[in-house]
Amino acid sequence: MQFGVFSVGDITADPTTGRVPTEHERIKAMVTIAQKVEEVGLDVFAAGEHHNPPFVNSSPTTLLATIAATTERIQLSTATTLITTNDPVKIAEDFAMLQHLADGRVDLTLGRGNTGPVYPWFGKDIRQGINLAIENYALLRRLWTEDVVDWKGHFRTPLQGFTATPRPLDGVAPFVWHGSIRSPEIAEQAAYYGDGFFANHIFWPASHTKQMVELYRSRFEHHGHGRADQAIVGLGGQVFMAKNSQDAKRAFRPYFDEAPVYGHGPSMEDFTSQTPLTVGSPQEVIDRTLGFREYVGDYQRQLFLIDHAGLPLQTVLQQLDILGEEVVPVLRREFASRRAAGVPDAPTHASLVAAAAASAATSSVTSSVTADAASVPSL
Repeated sequence: MQFGVFSVGDITADPTTGRVPTEHERIKAMVTIAQKVEEVGLDVFAAGEHHNPPFVNSSPTTLLATIAATTERIQLSTATTLITTNDPVKIAEDFAMLQHLADGRVDLTLGRGNTGPVYPWFGKDIRQGINLAIENYALLRRLWTEDVVDWKGHFRTPLQGFTATPRPLDGVAPFVWHGSIRSPEIAEQAAYYGDGFFANHIFWPASHTKQMVELYRSRFEHHGHGRADQAIVGLGGQVFMAKNSQDAKRAFRPYFDEAPVYGHGPSMEDFTSQTPLTVGSPQEVIDRTLGFREYVGDYQRQLFLIDHAGLPLQTVLQQLDILGEEVVPVLRREFASRRAAGVPDAPTHASLVAAAAASAATSSVTSSVTADAASVPSL
């Protein structure tokens, strides 16, 4: 199981000091956070994609390429890559390039985003959001798996004899997670292709996440990719920790109250009772996170949001120390001990290359047997 963090890249005033980081400071801070993720022994750093204030990360591949050059082990991912408003050709080429630069330590989470105006900014119609996600991903897969593509659809100009460059590293495309908060169509899309499903899991109650993951798992099995419990599931989450619960709540409350996503809404107590947000001691975070398994089953990736709402960089780095030293080692051990037999690990480039080689070998044997059978004269 993989553990890590994701950043939405917001620029928010620190409510305790009034200080607002510059764009330069915030971008560089995300690089520092990713380096710290590797230092403390976590597995994944993921970056969101936004094209509007107060968010600064409009180019996740540029950010992740910089991080790739300064790390050696962590998996680099996106919290969202906008499949609806980005050109599939550009996604195919950008992530293949990143895959080469990072020696395969790359996957991505496709989503539609949470900002309606982004559609007209990129010449798209928000009313076609689901259809865009479906058509654009179908093209993206072909661009990664076929050397020469002829294609015609509804939402972009046709392609004739087109080859996306560079080709995916080792002939294996980056693993794809389909991210969604509320859309069953996206869970179905992930299941249809046998891809991963990432439930955002930071705004909705457990009952909603349970329903979405169960739909994905059942459809994954329906489409013949394996048992429902073998489907690849990731979850988001939000935490803030201190040695004891009272100190954590006292320290985080001003940040919660002013957060750009949920500030000036429900109280922190109401939000923590109704969503997976956990503000408390390391043990409380461990207990709450282990509880996710009760309603989604065994899953492969857990990412935490920890660097938003104006929290100073030094505070975020301290949170990562707690995660790496006190929380994640226990979660690894406990999740592993409870894991059912036959549940797959989180996909990596190495595992995908091995699976492709095994599939090719099986196909070769099957073709040979079929050819031999065809050559036997009938009696």
